[in-house]
Amino acid sequence: MSTKDIKNSATEVVSQTWGTSTKTASEIEDILVKSRISMLIKAPFFGNLATRLKFVDATKWCPTLATDGKNFYYNRDFVDALSQRDGEMEFGLGHEVLHCVYDHMNKDVMGDRDRRLANIAQDYVINLDLVEANVGKKIEMVEICFDWSHRGKHWLEVYDELFENAEKVYVKSFDMHLDGEGDGEPQDAPGEGDNDGSEGPIKYTDEEKEQIRQEVQSATIQAAKAAGSGNLPSGVKRLLDDLLNPQLDWRELLAMQIQSVIKSDYTWMNPSRKGMDAGMYLPGMDRETTIDIAMALDMSGSIDDAMSRDFLSEVKGIMDQYTDFNIHLFCFDTDVHNPQVFTQGNMDDFMSYELAGGGGTEFDCCWNYMKENGIQPKKFIMFTDGYPWNSWGDESYCDTLFIVHGGGYGEPPVAPFGITVPYERA
Repeated sequence: MSTKDIKNSATEVVSQTWGTSTKTASEIEDILVKSRISMLIKAPFFGNLATRLKFVDATKWCPTLATDGKNFYYNRDFVDALSQRDGEMEFGLGHEVLHCVYDHMNKDVMGDRDRRLANIAQDYVINLDLVEANVGKKIEMVEICFDWSHRGKHWLEVYDELFENAEKVYVKSFDMHLDGEGDGEPQDAPGEGDNDGSEGPIKYTDEEKEQIRQEVQSATIQAAKAAGSGNLPSGVKRLLDDLLNPQLDWRELLAMQIQSVIKSDYTWMNPSRKGMDAGMYLPGMDRETTIDIAMALDMSGSIDDAMSRDFLSEVKGIMDQYTDFNIHLFCFDTDVHNPQVFTQGNMDDFMSYELAGGGGTEFDCCWNYMKENGIQPKKFIMFTDGYPWNSWGDESYCDTLFIVHGGGYGEPPVAPFGITVPYERA
């Protein structure tokens, strides 16, 4: 069946007159802030992620709610009406949070699927998760996508079922779904003045969308740790398992993890070239100047020199893409050996770094060394066989990536925290 056969009522966002709110802009934002505080207390995973989103009054173009992964767009009349129903505003806020968590703005995953039918499938999954996690109260002010038969499914499974029965689909998505490119008349870039999202969804470059995606993933992992697995819906648990134990090549994941520590903002010191030909000057990207990471090489018997050099070569290839970085590198067994700091100034010596150690394996010595020397990196990367004598280290100290070679003992072990990816030779 062609997607053109889908009923019109299945391809529209819920739209009706909410009445004109008499509340001021400040009072409407107070409603949203109070809803977020309530979520922080009652549903901390959702509340913590909601604090990431910037509230944007989008009444001019958004009939209900929407998100692009960075902003929470809202219609003030809809918010006022929804807030008068106990718990439904928290449900709506949680709904947008899960769009971010599940990366529903990703056009690559959407592919050539019918966008609005996909929106409905996504909403079915999200709304079931919110009910399962007791986030606020299910919205009753408008009809939403809710059917227990879709419980435990990925939205792509739900989409396939809906597509097979498209002529019978009459529900609508109650919120607007954005892909980061903007609908209607998008802004050229996020920033000050007219480009604040109030006139239309902010438009992002592919680079900016990937940065937002990485930030959301990192925030999701941290929020899940803070909330505890017992307070997460099943869909989020499955997602976290994919994030924490990804089926990616370690080289790809290493590059992604280093990229994720870079933060950026907009600056007029380095204006964007886009639009200059037309006489328009826009702010350019101002990236954080230094990538600050620490790396430890496990020098126990199962890690040979070829593996270590492979790892160092991959790291150097990544660092060659950046202008400024700070790498704390050391080897370890039951103690730390040959600690050195590499920057752009001495990176030529990186590949001739002397490997040292060869005794037992004590992961805690790495964290003890960093604490004693005031090193708290934005990312700690350990290359290891994954068989510590005691604990895997201090999970609360910093974000950790374990690249694990199991030493020929079957499947490599998985760390109890951080991200684990198996080492495989190229």
